[in-house]
Amino acid sequence: MPGISMRYIVDDVDAAVEFYTRHLGFSVALRPAPSFAILTRDGFRLFVSGMTGPGGASQAMPDGRKPEPGGWNRIQIEVGDLEAKVTALRQAGARFRNEIVQGIGGKQILLDDPAGNPIELFEAPKR
Repeated sequence: MPGISMRYIVDDVDAAVEFYTRHLGFSVALRPAPSFAILTRDGFRLFVSGMTGPGGASQAMPDGRKPEPGGWNRIQIEVGDLEAKVTALRQAGARFRNEIVQGIGGKQILLDDPAGNPIELFEAPKR
């Protein structure tokens, strides 16, 4: 499987698959086990791994730290109309970390997936 992928640790793989496919346009590429799925969108692969299971993603580190969801590193998904997307996601019960921020490069907001992993929704400036 050449290419670049990102892994998110989640506490409920079913909820993550539902969220990403229903609200963010991902498709399930592979679901070989209840604790793991590969989701794709526009050539990007997102691995969602449960906090338990036989794979390496859920294993404790030598110093005892355990993988868990929710940090600040994030994927970025570009949308055409950020306000409309945020409105639709709020109506669906989605959680956001902040409000829309306008910067020199466009607008963005941080959306949490069901496990608390952040997704940056981004709208480029109109040219």
